[in-house]
Amino acid sequence: MDAFGSLMEGFGTALTPTNLAFALLGVLLGTAIGVLPGIGPAMAVALLLPLTRGLDVTTALIMFAGIYYGGMYGGSTTSILLNTPGESASVVTAIEGNKMARSGRAAQALATAAIGSFVAGTIATLLLALVAPLVADLAVEVSPADMFAIMVLAFIAVTSVLGSSRVRGLASLGLGLAIGLVGIDATSGQQRLTFGIGELADGIDIVVVAVGLFAVGEALWTAAHLRRRPVEVIPVGNPRMSRSDWRRSWKPWLRGTAIGFPFGAVPAGGAEVPTFLSYVTEKRLSRHPEEFGTGAIEGVAGPEATNNASAAGGLVPLLTLGIPVTATAAVLLAAIESYGIQPGPQLFDSEPELVWGLIASLFIGNTALLVLNLPLAPLWARLLRIPRTYLYAGILFFASLGAYATNANVFDLFMLLVIGALGFMMRRFGLPLLPAIVGVILGPFAEAELRQALQISNGAIGGLIDPLSVVVYVIVALVLLWPLVRLLLPKKGVHVPVLDEAVHEIEEAHHHHGTTDAISVEARAKQDPDRP
Repeated sequence: MDAFGSLMEGFGTALTPTNLAFALLGVLLGTAIGVLPGIGPAMAVALLLPLTRGLDVTTALIMFAGIYYGGMYGGSTTSILLNTPGESASVVTAIEGNKMARSGRAAQALATAAIGSFVAGTIATLLLALVAPLVADLAVEVSPADMFAIMVLAFIAVTSVLGSSRVRGLASLGLGLAIGLVGIDATSGQQRLTFGIGELADGIDIVVVAVGLFAVGEALWTAAHLRRRPVEVIPVGNPRMSRSDWRRSWKPWLRGTAIGFPFGAVPAGGAEVPTFLSYVTEKRLSRHPEEFGTGAIEGVAGPEATNNASAAGGLVPLLTLGIPVTATAAVLLAAIESYGIQPGPQLFDSEPELVWGLIASLFIGNTALLVLNLPLAPLWARLLRIPRTYLYAGILFFASLGAYATNANVFDLFMLLVIGALGFMMRRFGLPLLPAIVGVILGPFAEAELRQALQISNGAIGGLIDPLSVVVYVIVALVLLWPLVRLLLPKKGVHVPVLDEAVHEIEEAHHHHGTTDAISVEARAKQDPDRP
């Protein structure tokens, strides 16, 4: 069946009363939680993950799709009104969005963000429906050796593009791989890293890991750096755009979509680099470059469209290869796996109703976001006035309740606190969270692919070498050695101005904001001056 026919069947699944109701509920919950300061979409999904255990798998994932898009919209609201990005991809929105808000144009900034998100999300979801089946068909032919190489590329890339240090990224990946190895070895039947604790024989539940790292770790971090004075919230008027605003926004929306989707669709792409690239591109192409730094609407429209297009693009490797490229996609992968379903090349054949219902629900959720959130923007702004002490106490309560409900095991509560403390320490020492969660989820599957490739070759290392894997390993080597090669290149070499300026913007943002994996910039402002 062609992609269009499958998508129509997906709409039949997504538009059932139950699934439609949960899609709308996911949009509202995602936006409400994503709007709260310091809570990005990854934390929103992680926090609500245990609450869907009693739902049908298709209904649960349709709800999470709504939470996914809603959380991203809420993150842009916080960035614009509080200058508090919930994740690294929202840092760019804060640069111009908060300046617009402070100059009395908060409503216009929120409107161009919402409409840009809708335009980019719709186009990118359509591209997802067209591209994903083709990638899945190609991926069926991928050998275990090639799949292992692709996973190694994902490991290396997520440690290289996030945070201010590759060493910290690799350290975070190592922690995740270690957690993923806990339990019984599927091949030998021996226990690994259980330290004689019987409850660890089945491994650590991925839901507990996700909720602990994102929700508990963030709550502990914020409590340790809580600012006592009330948050200053910029008032929001009627979010209407003038003709000039429309004229200056529609091209950045389309350019942002064109930049964001390919970056998201590449395993280990992510949204941080393309959003900065979009910002720099709009700055160069704008007829009003003097407004950048003081509140240029193009600086909100382009990056927000890029962010949402990248999010939809990130579902391509997630659904076809089982590889997440963002923290939110990693938590979504955990949600899918909690139902005993492993995303990969066979998913489109084995679970067509699930996949196409999920893709169709993205169109529904995207439309619902635009219809609901433009008039509700002032209401979302009021949520920002919730006292932090109540907010994070509630987060800890629901995180603990959800972790216990996962297996009805008190030991999971203990592990939740341990993982939460680990998440706190990772924030304290600047370790990004995404490599850790990717290591936990993909580590066991990378090991399985490695063993299968070696079994096919009777243990010969040559079994890991295929034409495709050679290309992938070359890319891995380039990613690892690029800093060294860059030092050896002549100073007056060939430069791409837009890329050079984007790299400069990223370095500046990291200098001022730090690594923002679901971490509030406002909380980081109170960090110790001698923090590494």
